[in-house]
Amino acid sequence: MTESAIFQRALAGKPLDFTGEDFQKINQTVQRTQELLKKFNHIDQTAEQRRATLSQVVGYSVPVSAEINAPVHSDFGPHIFISDHVFVNQGVMFVDLGGIYLGDGALIGPGTMLITVNHLEDPAHRRDVQAQAIHIEKNAWVGAGAMILPGVTVGENAIVGAGAIVTKDVPANMIVVGSPARVLRRVKGTAAEQND
Repeated sequence: MTESAIFQRALAGKPLDFTGEDFQKINQTVQRTQELLKKFNHIDQTAEQRRATLSQVVGYSVPVSAEINAPVHSDFGPHIFISDHVFVNQGVMFVDLGGIYLGDGALIGPGTMLITVNHLEDPAHRRDVQAQAIHIEKNAWVGAGAMILPGVTVGENAIVGAGAIVTKDVPANMIVVGSPARVLRRVKGTAAEQND
């Protein structure tokens, strides 16, 4: 699938005019993704068939080492980028127009919401959207029911506690909890923790 200009603008974090003609390309992609996810989520398929269906959603071959459990929800689809050894539990919602990047070995807990899209504050343009990428870096673990908001990076080896609402970057090797999420402590077993 060729990336259109509006998709590139979304990945670049530029505002998108909801009434613009090219916004229809987003709507067409959304409809296609919904049909494919119905198949992924509700039809009895082998692991290989599921991977093939998800690969159609994202537009590249999902790594064999990644485990993505149904049901999966997405409001766009092609801007989910899955690395090797990623584990996604059931019921995760990807609002991925701005790009969701799951690093090698990232763990995503059940019911997590990864949201890259926000509406503009100005009431005259409230239906317009602006997207910012989310990065879940290598070996990071996002706990059950957490919500990661636009533009957030969860650093390498970091842990996001269950139910946390993450509004700003999580440093590598740190645990965050709460709403809004705040640093609790350093992850045990990391080189930095052993030097403290």
